[in-house]
Amino acid sequence: MLLTTYYHRRLTAHNFSKQLQQDIFGATILSRGYQYNFSENSPYVYDAENRERKARTMLAVLDDFLPNPLAECDVLNVGGSAGAIDNFLADHTSKVVGIDIDDGAIKHAQESFVKDNLEFQVADALNLPFEDASFDIVICSHVYEHVPDPVQMFAEIHRVLRSGGICYFSAGNRLMWNEPHYNLPLLAIVPRPLAHVYIRLAGKADYYHEKHLTYWGLKSLVGQFSRNDYTVRLINEPGKFGTDYMLPAGSMKARVAAIVAGWFYWALPGYIWVLQK
Repeated sequence: MLLTTYYHRRLTAHNFSKQLQQDIFGATILSRGYQYNFSENSPYVYDAENRERKARTMLAVLDDFLPNPLAECDVLNVGGSAGAIDNFLADHTSKVVGIDIDDGAIKHAQESFVKDNLEFQVADALNLPFEDASFDIVICSHVYEHVPDPVQMFAEIHRVLRSGGICYFSAGNRLMWNEPHYNLPLLAIVPRPLAHVYIRLAGKADYYHEKHLTYWGLKSLVGQFSRNDYTVRLINEPGKFGTDYMLPAGSMKARVAAIVAGWFYWALPGYIWVLQK
C-alpha cells in the first residue's frame, strides 16, 4: 500500500502529458505520457531466446570494459520489461534489480524468474526509488525513446551510479531506414504530425509515441558521462561480442556495416555506448 501511494504521488508529480517541451529542432510539441502497457502490443519482450542473445552481448561488452570481475557488481536494468535479460545477467553478477513501468511485464518477470540475487519492481525511470550511488552498472537498452523525459532519466541513472560506475546504453538512431517497433520505413525521420498520420494509415497504432534522437542528439543526451563507443567493435568483432547472428563474419551485411561505421558513423541505425560516471 505504501509503495502504491509512493508511486501515485511520484507519477502524478511527473505527469508530462499536458506540458509543452521543445523538440531537438526547436519546435514546440505536446509532450508524451508513459507507455504503461507496452508489453501488451510487443510480444517480442517475452521472446526469451532473443532477449538472452542481447544479454550475452551486454555481458561480453561489460566484461571487456570493466577492470573488476562482474561477479562483484550490483546491476540495475532500467526498462527491463519481462525479465529475461535480468535473469541471464543474475548468473554472472552480484545482484540484479529490474524495473519497468509496465505492470504486466513485471508480473511476468516475478512469476517466471526467481533467484536469490534477482529482484523486479514496478518503478518509474524518471524517479528511481534508490539511494544515491546504489549500483555499479545500469543497463539502459532501447528505452530512451519510450520515456516522457530522457534527460531526467539519465540524470537519475547518473545519480544512482557509484563513482566510476557505468551505464550500458543501447540506442536507436532517428536517421534509420526502418523503424523497428512498427516495421515502417522512414517513420522515425518524417515530421511528427506526418508520422502520426502514417502510422494510423498503416494500421499500426493510433499515434507514434516513440521519439528517437539523431547521433548528435544522443551525444548531447549523455553529455554528463564519459562515452566509450563499442558500436564499431561489435561490427568488426561479431564473434567476440555475440553479434554474429546479426552480422555474420564476411557477409555482405557485415561489410556494408563496416563501411558505414567507418565513413558515415552518424548514419548507423543504432549505437552501443558504455557511459562512465
